[in-house]
Amino acid sequence: MRILLLLSLLTIIHSPTFSQHKMRTVEELINTKEPGWQYVKEWIDSATNKVEILPCNPEKGKDALYKTQVTTRSPMGAIIYMTGGLLVDHGWIRILGSGHARLNRTLPDWNKGKTFNEFGEQPPYLLVADDAIGGFFAINGGVLGNDPGKVYYLAPDNLEWEAMDMTYSDFLSFCFTGDLNKFYENLRWKGWEKEVEQLDGAKVYNFYPFLWTKEGEDINTVSRKPVPAEEQYSLNMSTRVQLGIGH
Repeated sequence: MRILLLLSLLTIIHSPTFSQHKMRTVEELINTKEPGWQYVKEWIDSATNKVEILPCNPEKGKDALYKTQVTTRSPMGAIIYMTGGLLVDHGWIRILGSGHARLNRTLPDWNKGKTFNEFGEQPPYLLVADDAIGGFFAINGGVLGNDPGKVYYLAPDNLEWEAMDMTYSDFLSFCFTGDLNKFYENLRWKGWEKEVEQLDGAKVYNFYPFLWTKEGEDINTVSRKPVPAEEQYSLNMSTRVQLGIGH
Protein backbone atom coordinates (compact mmCIF):
# COMPACT_ATOMS: atom_id res chain seq x y z
CA MET A 1 0.00 0.00 0.00
CA ARG A 2 2.93 2.34 0.70
CA ILE A 3 3.97 1.96 -2.96
CA LEU A 4 0.46 2.89 -4.06
CA LEU A 5 0.47 5.97 -1.83
CA LEU A 6 3.89 7.02 -3.15
CA LEU A 7 2.76 6.63 -6.74
CA SER A 8 -0.41 8.55 -5.93
CA LEU A 9 1.62 11.39 -4.47
CA LEU A 10 3.90 11.49 -7.50
CA THR A 11 0.83 11.54 -9.73
CA ILE A 12 -0.43 14.62 -7.89
CA ILE A 13 2.90 16.45 -7.96
CA HIS A 14 3.57 15.76 -11.63
CA SER A 15 0.02 16.11 -12.90
CA PRO A 16 -0.87 19.05 -15.19
CA THR A 17 -2.15 20.86 -12.12
CA PHE A 18 1.46 21.12 -10.96
CA SER A 19 2.91 21.46 -14.47
CA GLN A 20 1.86 22.85 -17.78
CA HIS A 21 1.42 19.72 -19.87
CA LYS A 22 -1.58 19.08 -22.07
CA MET A 23 -4.66 18.39 -19.97
CA ARG A 24 -5.85 14.80 -19.98
CA THR A 25 -9.44 13.80 -20.68
CA VAL A 26 -11.80 12.57 -17.96
CA GLU A 27 -11.62 9.08 -19.47
CA GLU A 28 -7.84 9.08 -19.05
CA LEU A 29 -8.16 10.15 -15.42
CA ILE A 30 -10.71 7.53 -14.34
CA ASN A 31 -8.88 4.39 -13.23
CA THR A 32 -11.18 1.38 -13.02
CA LYS A 33 -8.47 -1.23 -12.41
CA GLU A 34 -6.94 0.27 -9.26
CA PRO A 35 -9.43 2.84 -7.93
CA GLY A 36 -8.11 4.77 -4.96
CA TRP A 37 -11.56 5.01 -3.43
CA GLN A 38 -11.43 1.45 -2.05
CA TYR A 39 -8.49 2.48 0.12
CA VAL A 40 -9.99 5.82 1.15
CA LYS A 41 -13.24 4.10 2.08
CA GLU A 42 -11.34 1.56 4.19
CA TRP A 43 -9.59 4.40 6.01
CA ILE A 44 -12.92 6.11 6.65
CA ASP A 45 -14.54 2.90 7.87
CA SER A 46 -11.77 2.48 10.44
CA ALA A 47 -11.66 6.16 11.44
CA THR A 48 -11.72 7.07 15.12
CA ASN A 49 -12.91 10.60 14.34
CA LYS A 50 -16.36 11.20 12.92
CA VAL A 51 -16.24 11.37 9.10
CA GLU A 52 -19.25 12.20 6.94
CA ILE A 53 -19.14 11.47 3.21
CA LEU A 54 -21.10 14.04 1.24
CA PRO A 55 -22.88 12.57 -1.81
CA CYS A 56 -21.44 13.36 -5.22
CA ASN A 57 -23.19 14.56 -8.36
CA PRO A 58 -21.59 12.38 -11.09
CA GLU A 59 -21.33 15.17 -13.65
CA LYS A 60 -19.85 17.57 -11.14
CA GLY A 61 -17.44 14.84 -10.10
CA LYS A 62 -16.23 14.43 -13.67
CA ASP A 63 -15.92 18.18 -14.16
CA ALA A 64 -13.94 18.68 -10.95
CA LEU A 65 -11.70 15.70 -11.74
CA TYR A 66 -10.90 17.08 -15.20
CA LYS A 67 -10.12 20.54 -13.83
CA THR A 68 -7.87 19.12 -11.12
CA GLN A 69 -6.14 16.64 -13.45
CA VAL A 70 -5.44 13.90 -10.93
CA THR A 71 -6.40 10.28 -11.52
CA THR A 72 -8.92 8.37 -9.47
CA ARG A 73 -6.07 6.03 -8.53
CA SER A 74 -4.89 8.75 -6.16
CA PRO A 75 -6.72 9.45 -2.89
CA MET A 76 -7.31 13.06 -3.95
CA GLY A 77 -8.77 12.05 -7.30
CA ALA A 78 -10.92 9.43 -5.60
CA ILE A 79 -12.37 11.95 -3.16
CA ILE A 80 -13.05 14.46 -5.92
CA TYR A 81 -14.69 11.90 -8.21
CA MET A 82 -16.61 9.93 -5.59
CA THR A 83 -17.67 12.59 -3.06
CA GLY A 84 -18.95 16.11 -2.72
CA GLY A 85 -16.34 16.41 0.04
CA LEU A 86 -15.74 15.04 3.52
CA LEU A 87 -16.77 16.58 6.84
CA VAL A 88 -14.53 15.54 9.73
CA ASP A 89 -15.14 15.81 13.48
CA HIS A 90 -18.62 17.37 13.43
CA GLY A 91 -17.67 19.36 10.32
CA TRP A 92 -14.68 21.04 11.96
CA ILE A 93 -12.42 20.05 9.04
CA ARG A 94 -13.78 20.19 5.50
CA ILE A 95 -11.87 18.16 2.87
CA LEU A 96 -12.74 19.48 -0.57
CA GLY A 97 -14.21 17.27 -3.28
CA SER A 98 -16.60 18.06 -6.12
CA GLY A 99 -19.03 20.13 -4.08
CA HIS A 100 -22.31 19.60 -2.21
CA ALA A 101 -25.09 21.81 -0.89
CA ARG A 102 -23.45 21.68 2.55
CA LEU A 103 -19.96 22.28 1.17
CA ASN A 104 -20.60 24.34 -1.91
CA ARG A 105 -16.99 24.55 -3.08
CA THR A 106 -15.14 22.22 -5.45
CA LEU A 107 -11.40 21.75 -5.02
CA PRO A 108 -10.44 23.16 -8.45
CA ASP A 109 -12.92 26.05 -8.50
CA TRP A 110 -11.92 27.05 -4.96
CA ASN A 111 -8.28 27.29 -6.06
CA LYS A 112 -8.94 29.23 -9.26
CA GLY A 113 -8.08 32.87 -8.71
CA LYS A 114 -6.18 32.03 -5.53
CA THR A 115 -3.41 29.59 -6.42
CA PHE A 116 -3.75 29.76 -10.23
CA ASN A 117 -5.64 31.79 -12.81
CA GLU A 118 -6.43 29.14 -15.41
CA PHE A 119 -6.87 25.39 -15.12
CA GLY A 120 -3.66 23.62 -16.10
CA GLU A 121 -1.36 26.29 -14.72
CA GLN A 122 1.29 25.44 -12.16
CA PRO A 123 0.21 26.66 -8.69
CA PRO A 124 2.63 27.58 -5.91
CA TYR A 125 0.40 25.50 -3.63
CA LEU A 126 -2.99 23.80 -3.85
CA LEU A 127 -5.70 24.35 -1.24
CA VAL A 128 -7.24 20.99 -0.34
CA ALA A 129 -9.07 21.51 2.97
CA ASP A 130 -9.89 24.04 5.68
CA ASP A 131 -11.42 24.21 9.12
CA ALA A 132 -14.15 26.02 10.99
CA ILE A 133 -11.79 28.58 12.55
CA GLY A 134 -10.40 29.85 9.26
CA GLY A 135 -7.32 27.67 8.97
CA PHE A 136 -6.38 26.43 5.49
CA PHE A 137 -4.56 23.26 4.42
CA ALA A 138 -2.55 23.20 1.20
CA ILE A 139 -0.20 20.91 -0.72
CA ASN A 140 3.11 22.62 -1.33
CA GLY A 141 3.86 23.18 -5.00
CA GLY A 142 7.34 24.45 -4.18
CA VAL A 143 6.88 27.94 -2.76
CA LEU A 144 6.06 27.03 0.85
CA GLY A 145 9.26 25.08 1.53
CA ASN A 146 11.77 22.59 0.16
CA ASP A 147 9.31 19.71 0.39
CA PRO A 148 7.01 19.73 -2.67
CA GLY A 149 4.00 17.48 -2.24
CA LYS A 150 3.80 17.94 1.53
CA VAL A 151 0.86 19.53 3.36
CA TYR A 152 1.07 22.90 5.12
CA TYR A 153 -1.40 24.59 7.46
CA LEU A 154 -2.12 28.32 7.41
CA ALA A 155 -2.78 28.71 11.13
CA PRO A 156 -5.29 31.39 12.21
CA ASP A 157 -3.47 32.07 15.48
CA ASN A 158 -0.20 33.16 13.83
CA LEU A 159 -0.99 33.39 10.07
CA GLU A 160 2.09 31.31 9.28
CA TRP A 161 2.25 28.42 6.81
CA GLU A 162 3.22 25.59 9.16
CA ALA A 163 4.83 22.45 7.72
CA MET A 164 2.95 19.31 8.75
CA ASP A 165 5.48 16.88 7.25
CA MET A 166 2.62 14.89 5.71
CA THR A 167 1.68 13.79 2.23
CA TYR A 168 -1.97 14.14 1.22
CA SER A 169 -2.55 10.50 2.22
CA ASP A 170 -0.88 11.12 5.58
CA PHE A 171 -3.11 14.17 6.01
CA LEU A 172 -6.21 12.03 5.45
CA SER A 173 -4.98 9.60 8.09
CA PHE A 174 -4.40 12.51 10.46
CA CYS A 175 -7.95 13.75 9.90
CA PHE A 176 -9.50 10.31 10.31
CA THR A 177 -7.52 8.97 13.28
CA GLY A 178 -5.36 11.80 14.62
CA ASP A 179 -5.68 13.58 17.96
CA LEU A 180 -7.49 16.66 16.70
CA ASN A 181 -8.08 17.99 20.20
CA LYS A 182 -4.33 18.13 20.72
CA PHE A 183 -3.70 19.72 17.32
CA TYR A 184 -6.35 22.38 18.03
CA GLU A 185 -5.39 22.84 21.65
CA ASN A 186 -6.58 26.28 22.89
CA LEU A 187 -8.49 26.79 19.62
CA ARG A 188 -11.77 25.13 20.59
CA TRP A 189 -14.34 26.71 22.84
CA LYS A 190 -16.78 25.04 25.17
CA GLY A 191 -19.73 23.61 23.23
CA TRP A 192 -18.09 24.01 19.81
CA GLU A 193 -19.44 20.66 18.55
CA LYS A 194 -23.12 21.62 18.30
CA GLU A 195 -22.29 25.05 16.91
CA VAL A 196 -19.92 23.78 14.23
CA GLU A 197 -22.35 21.06 13.13
CA GLN A 198 -24.74 23.85 12.06
CA LEU A 199 -22.06 25.85 10.24
CA ASP A 200 -22.38 26.10 6.45
CA GLY A 201 -19.36 24.48 4.79
CA ALA A 202 -18.90 27.61 2.70
CA LYS A 203 -18.34 29.64 5.87
CA VAL A 204 -15.79 29.82 8.68
CA TYR A 205 -15.67 31.73 11.95
CA ASN A 206 -14.13 35.17 12.08
CA PHE A 207 -12.86 36.11 15.53
CA TYR A 208 -12.39 39.46 17.21
CA PRO A 209 -9.97 40.29 18.63
CA PHE A 210 -8.05 38.32 15.99
CA LEU A 211 -6.63 35.01 17.21
CA TRP A 212 -3.10 36.07 16.24
CA THR A 213 -3.17 39.04 18.64
CA LYS A 214 -2.39 38.94 22.35
CA GLU A 215 -5.97 40.02 23.09
CA GLY A 216 -7.27 37.06 21.09
CA GLU A 217 -5.30 34.34 22.84
CA ASP A 218 -8.28 33.06 24.84
CA ILE A 219 -10.73 31.49 22.39
CA ASN A 220 -13.47 31.52 25.05
CA THR A 221 -13.42 35.29 25.51
CA VAL A 222 -13.31 36.53 21.91
CA SER A 223 -16.42 37.14 19.81
CA ARG A 224 -17.04 35.07 16.68
CA LYS A 225 -19.31 35.23 13.67
CA PRO A 226 -19.66 33.13 10.51
CA VAL A 227 -18.25 34.72 7.36
CA PRO A 228 -17.70 33.35 3.84
CA ALA A 229 -14.54 31.24 3.68
CA GLU A 230 -13.55 33.31 0.65
CA GLU A 231 -13.67 36.48 2.74
CA GLN A 232 -11.60 34.98 5.56
CA TYR A 233 -8.98 33.57 3.20
CA SER A 234 -8.57 36.97 1.53
CA LEU A 235 -8.33 38.65 4.95
CA ASN A 236 -5.68 36.18 6.10
CA MET A 237 -3.57 36.69 3.00
CA SER A 238 -3.83 40.47 3.00
CA THR A 239 -3.01 40.58 6.72
CA ARG A 240 0.10 38.48 6.09
CA VAL A 241 1.27 41.13 3.65
CA GLN A 242 0.57 43.92 6.11
CA LEU A 243 2.49 42.07 8.84
CA GLY A 244 5.38 41.43 6.48
CA ILE A 245 5.19 37.64 6.73
CA GLY A 246 3.89 36.80 3.26
CA HIS A 247 2.86 37.97 -0.16
